[in-house]
Amino acid sequence: MSQAAVKELASRNRNGLEVTLLWDPRSNEVSVELIDQLDDSGFRLPIAGHLALDAFNHPYAYAQSHEHDGDRVAQTASAE
Repeated sequence: MSQAAVKELASRNRNGLEVTLLWDPRSNEVSVELIDQLDDSGFRLPIAGHLALDAFNHPYAYAQSHEHDGDRVAQTASAE
């Protein structure tokens, strides 16, 4: 039996900013990942399912909201 991998629900890439909406069927968790391809910085945010599309469309607003709530935003770095 194979494990289900994280599924990409939506993605967009504009002006070097790559935004991806992800769903993990094992845990039923949704997250938004943003990668700035210009400097290889980025973050991944856990998001409540009912907010997923809005967070996908406005990831910086949600990142700022997480930081103000005291939540840590997971920083990502490209290993490639």
